[in-house]
Amino acid sequence: MNLAAALASFDDVYSPRIVARMNDYDVRIAHTKGEHVWHVHADTDEFFLVLDGQFDVALRDADGNETTVVLRQGDTFVVPKGTEHKPSSPGGSILMFEPSGTLTTGDRHEGEVPDHVDSTTGHELA
Repeated sequence: MNLAAALASFDDVYSPRIVARMNDYDVRIAHTKGEHVWHVHADTDEFFLVLDGQFDVALRDADGNETTVVLRQGDTFVVPKGTEHKPSSPGGSILMFEPSGTLTTGDRHEGEVPDHVDSTTGHELA
């Protein structure tokens, strides 16, 4: 699978495509732009690799304190399970490892899901 060709095959943002499966995990790619939604994955960590551009992950601790991790091309980051987080991006693309069936908006999320965010467990590449 060529990731550049796979990314060129769709334009939707925050609408991941499954490029491979390994054991019980999906390898997903997505275009990113704008803000996602605050959400949490109660039972799984979430791995991000920035393929292009910039990808920011805001984190919220149990006391409500927020910090933001700024990631650029080639950077990786793991959001620990149970951690509230909100991705955002001025534009870019990412690769994620997540257990198959993991919803992009988590087990619970805050507020309405914006129209540009696809609440999905991933789509097959066309």
